Amino acid sequence: MTDGPPSGSCCAPRTVGRTIPSGSRGATGSRGGVHRLEQAAVPGGLFTMGDGQGDGLAADGELPLHTVALSAFAIDATTVTVADFAAFAEATGYRTDAERCGFSAVFHLAVRAPDRDVLGLSPALPWWLGVRGADWRRPGGRLSEAEPDHPVVHVSWHDATAYCAWVGRSLPTEAQWEYAARGGLEGTRYPWGDDLSPGGTWRCNIWQGRFPHHNTLEDGFLTTAPVRSFQPNGYGLWQAVGNVWEWCADWYSPRYYAVSPSWEPRGPESGSGRVMRGGSYLCHDSYCNRYRVAARSSNTPDSSTGNCGFRTVSAATGP
Repeated sequence: MTDGPPSGSCCAPRTVGRTIPSGSRGATGSRGGVHRLEQAAVPGGLFTMGDGQGDGLAADGELPLHTVALSAFAIDATTVTVADFAAFAEATGYRTDAERCGFSAVFHLAVRAPDRDVLGLSPALPWWLGVRGADWRRPGGRLSEAEPDHPVVHVSWHDATAYCAWVGRSLPTEAQWEYAARGGLEGTRYPWGDDLSPGGTWRCNIWQGRFPHHNTLEDGFLTTAPVRSFQPNGYGLWQAVGNVWEWCADWYSPRYYAVSPSWEPRGPESGSGRVMRGGSYLCHDSYCNRYRVAARSSNTPDSSTGNCGFRTVSAATGP
């Protein structure tokens, strides 16, 4: 199966029109880094994977519902932060795909750059702009600076797996991600239940207002929030939905669920896009309700944007 990203990938566009220079990104095969993020222990067990609420887009492939069994594992309680990625880059000399090619995709209201640095990406996605000099250190462009306790963004799938190699960990499989994000709740829309804002309180960082021109900031954030904002789910994961998309290990296919094995599924053997999960600060139900735990999207593994990061997993340890 070699399906590309699903329709409606305006949530996180392919970074088209750039050529990443050949040659080394840095010490991509190095190991020995210290991973300082708190871990959430996820017990082994069975869960029903997919959209049981009828909310998903058919093209995304959230059906059929199917039972999946997983071994216990440990997953980062938060997405990898700017501070943690900085330690990796400084120790290894690693340069991300965005740094090597010279630009990345930035939401139009988040641009902090001279006009000469701003490029169009696609007439179909006018709210996304290519910005020269935008990268994980400068998420809005040359006139911005990343906050250490925010999720690292402008990292491609290749960049995320390079970090994983350094700390001896992995990206979660799509099944591991959904199981952990559900926090022990079966079949609910969100990590906390079915109501998006119980008691009128926002539980995740997504768009409020009229997309893409006016965000009322009811949840307090235009772009990324610190990784420990809102409340953790039942397994201790912070912001499993909203804030930033999260890379998964799997290749993406909208038809995979029909053939997925029940034990430790790892996705198709090949494809053109890698799975992303969780939605981001740009999700709004007027065009994209992919901040649900069952929702799927994807992007090419060399793409980077201002709303995509990652968290890592390892096998469970201890008794």
